Amino acid sequence: MSKLAVDTLEIYGHPNVLGKHKSTLEFTKENYLTPRGDCIIGINSTKAIADLKEEVKEILKENGYGYVVIKIDNLIDIVSGRGDKRMTFSNKVKIIIRKSNFISDSTLLVYSDKAAADIKRDIINRLRQGDKAKVFIIASDIPLKNEEILRVIVHS
Repeated sequence: MSKLAVDTLEIYGHPNVLGKHKSTLEFTKENYLTPRGDCIIGINSTKAIADLKEEVKEILKENGYGYVVIKIDNLIDIVSGRGDKRMTFSNKVKIIIRKSNFISDSTLLVYSDKAAADIKRDIINRLRQGDKAKVFIIASDIPLKNEEILRVIVHS
């Protein structure tokens, strides 16, 4: 039987959401954003990486597969990546997804297929207007197809 864990959080946009960073994507609990934070696509996050469910962290620490789904109304984007046994999940402010294999206390996924610059522009534009997005974090010990990821979201 395969292992699967799901967690959710909410993020809010900001006029300074640029979504231009080519290697990272970040959500933060902080309530402000400067134009220099071009990897941050959501502020006032309801969770930091330390707040995520233990089941999610355990699967990712076992080099599991991770999926981050960003949803605003009927707009959806899926980011895929991998976990790593070196992850600590200890940061109390932010969550970072990376295309590289760099690990910090806020790293959720490495080798991701998307960074801030790759997120659908209609989602970035809505976040720039200050809209709220729901974020689903799915961890699995086996790779999932997009339709399986969406099925998990519908049932959570």
